[in-house]
Amino acid sequence: METSGNNGRQPLAPLLLKGQKALVTGANSGIGKATAIGLGRVGADVVVNYVAGREAAEEVVREIEGFGVRAYAHEADVSQEDQVVDMVSRMVEEFGTIDVMVANAGLQRDAALTDMTIDQWRKVLDVNLTGQFLCAREAAKEFMRRGVVPEVSRSAGKIICMSSVHQIIPWAGHVNYASSKGGVQMLMATLAQELAPHRIRVNAVAPGAIRTPINRSAWETPEAEADLLRLIPYHRVGDPDDIANVVATLASDLLDYVVGTTIYVDGGMTLFPGFATGG
Repeated sequence: METSGNNGRQPLAPLLLKGQKALVTGANSGIGKATAIGLGRVGADVVVNYVAGREAAEEVVREIEGFGVRAYAHEADVSQEDQVVDMVSRMVEEFGTIDVMVANAGLQRDAALTDMTIDQWRKVLDVNLTGQFLCAREAAKEFMRRGVVPEVSRSAGKIICMSSVHQIIPWAGHVNYASSKGGVQMLMATLAQELAPHRIRVNAVAPGAIRTPINRSAWETPEAEADLLRLIPYHRVGDPDDIANVVATLASDLLDYVVGTTIYVDGGMTLFPGFATGG
């Protein structure tokens, strides 16, 4: 079950990102949808990127506009350089600038190693890794051009890379996906090192098991969920809002001194629970 509400949790401070301009890629479903809505809820104007499914993207836009902020949907394939350049250029024209880039768009094309085609390999790396590079590059150009605007934020800009627990946990049968997320970890850290002197903060969020369409088969039946919960010490599957709340806080000045860090939002999956009783 995909969710965009706050599931009974206390909402974040409503003006946490007031006046800031955010772009979320892959924002018409799953984690991207919840993140775009979450950023709007705390005061940001939001560009809702999508590559397919315009109607769903427009629904996200309408929900964001309900918070009294601006939003629009923009179709672009993040693996295509010209489309990313055009997307960020349009945002600067329409919103005046960009303050937060959430590089979330990602996909899976799963297969055993000996069955995986070069097209499956390339597609996942092109979207999950090259797409984040292109989005970060174009955002950084605008951040460096504009510099710090103290009344808006203490930083010149924030780049948040959406990674995965599989940047450190190997995942047999998903070598393209795991490799792309391992690459995201080093992409983020290297960009953070390079851009920090410009007062640009680069960080990553690494979700564990979250209820989204991309992994529906892992949680949609009681049997599948029971198997999954054995990997999660906190013993619940995450909701998209669990990620959205972390992204919104990380994009704010509350965490201004957090640079080059991956925040794992995984219910403890990276604690390797199999070793709790073994080893």
